[in-house]
Amino acid sequence: MRARKLNTEARQEQIAGAVLSLIGTHGVQNLSIAMVAEHVGIVPSGIYRHFKGKDELLNAALELIGKKLAANVDKICRQSSDALDRLRLLLMHETTMLIENQAIPHIVFSESIFTESEHRKTRIKSIMDGYFHKIREIICKGQQDGRIRPDIDSLTISLMFKGMILPAVVLWKTSDKGFDLVRHAESAWELFQSAVSIQT
Repeated sequence: MRARKLNTEARQEQIAGAVLSLIGTHGVQNLSIAMVAEHVGIVPSGIYRHFKGKDELLNAALELIGKKLAANVDKICRQSSDALDRLRLLLMHETTMLIENQAIPHIVFSESIFTESEHRKTRIKSIMDGYFHKIREIICKGQQDGRIRPDIDSLTISLMFKGMILPAVVLWKTSDKGFDLVRHAESAWELFQSAVSIQT
């Protein structure tokens, strides 16, 4: 089936989304231009109108991950002004994002992606640094507002926060999704909250 005609930006994002989807099911090494084109519903030459090759496709997928992470933070900040509530919402949004985009751990933690491109390695670090900075801003605000313990460094808390979900994704993937990732996130949040919040 032929894909409907899209403007350049929309088509590029559609292709990047297809790359994420395919990496999630087939891995980074098995990704091909033909596979992406078939997934999108266009001929392979249609991919080359937007990207020079696999390397640029991986870069586009990485940029899409960055957009998704930033969008999650923006969304939760609009939903609540309370730091702990923002962190809870962010955890659940991130859990949903990882379920829907299984390629993210493949891309962020793939050694081949790092070794193949120093630029991409630098960009991954930049995206993750920016994301951690936003998380730390939420935590620092919570410390200032008397919601989060000020005696724990904000970086430590942010690493604890990220540690709630990423190892669990490995269990979820290796158990053929038999591990309940959402239930884990909900349970882990209760422990995290009791550890970092100021008890009243």
